[in-house]
Amino acid sequence: MRFRNDPRTLRGSIVPLVTPFTETGDLDVEGLRKLTSWQIAAGSHGISIGGSTGEPSAQDSGERGDAIRAVATEVADRVPFMPGTGSARLDDTLELTGLAYDAGADAVLIVTPYYAKPTQRGLFQWYSEVARSFPDLPIAIYNVPARSAVDIAPETVADLFLAFDNVVGIKETTKDFEKLSRLITAAGPELLVWSGIELLGLPLLALGGIGMISAVANIAPTVVAALFDAFDSGDVARARALHYRLHPLVDLLFVETNPAPAKWVLHQWGLLGSEMVRSPLVALSSRSRARIAELLDEAQEVTDANPCRTRPDEHDPRA
Repeated sequence: MRFRNDPRTLRGSIVPLVTPFTETGDLDVEGLRKLTSWQIAAGSHGISIGGSTGEPSAQDSGERGDAIRAVATEVADRVPFMPGTGSARLDDTLELTGLAYDAGADAVLIVTPYYAKPTQRGLFQWYSEVARSFPDLPIAIYNVPARSAVDIAPETVADLFLAFDNVVGIKETTKDFEKLSRLITAAGPELLVWSGIELLGLPLLALGGIGMISAVANIAPTVVAALFDAFDSGDVARARALHYRLHPLVDLLFVETNPAPAKWVLHQWGLLGSEMVRSPLVALSSRSRARIAELLDEAQEVTDANPCRTRPDEHDPRA
């Protein structure tokens, strides 16, 4: 919780970790710990878990809680930790958020309640309840309409930001780039905005965003972090070059439904003990694996910039 009192420290590349499972489908807590330390050693500025890439809807609350506690212990205040604690149910959301608070999370990411398709007034009430329940915990809204079937409006975000000191920002996962500009206009430049769309991370920084929570950092943590660092230091040309080099890996992530491609790659590199995804997701087809191999070849310069082909514990400074 070292970073809890200053949410602006949650900047840069906050990697939304995949959730490792064993071959039999159980939560691989030890694999999660190793993956966390590898990400920190590879340069990620922060750690998240329980977002879309982490398959939260395929886990029960107990498993999600075990994952949060394991990652919090492994992070050990080395970098900021911002787990996803949202659910379709308010009671589950409050329970997981309380667990994250007790585990020492620096902030939490709360997804819009999916499937129910609430109105903007309903969304305001939902987030208000969470914010009032945890006044000392920074809360970031997670807007992912392609998965949740609800899109929180810039005006609603602004209303929440102005009403609650602990509603600090939003992970915006929409390809509507104009909306990003309207968000910051509505709430003001103090609103913290992270991009959840891989190829909008750099453009959002130009608008005043604070970073990216990008699935591609699972397989290219060093390069995604370097992109942010280059922009932050004023080297826009280098940031732009790194942005374009990531294109093949972004395409790779969505050959099939995320996170199946990322898990397959991490398993091939020896960073996961299994490529297992939980139903309704399935293992990659042979055709998809062939396409991913082609894209990896295209991105060899990028992947070679990461210590990806070595076991995670070899990069853990505490090992």
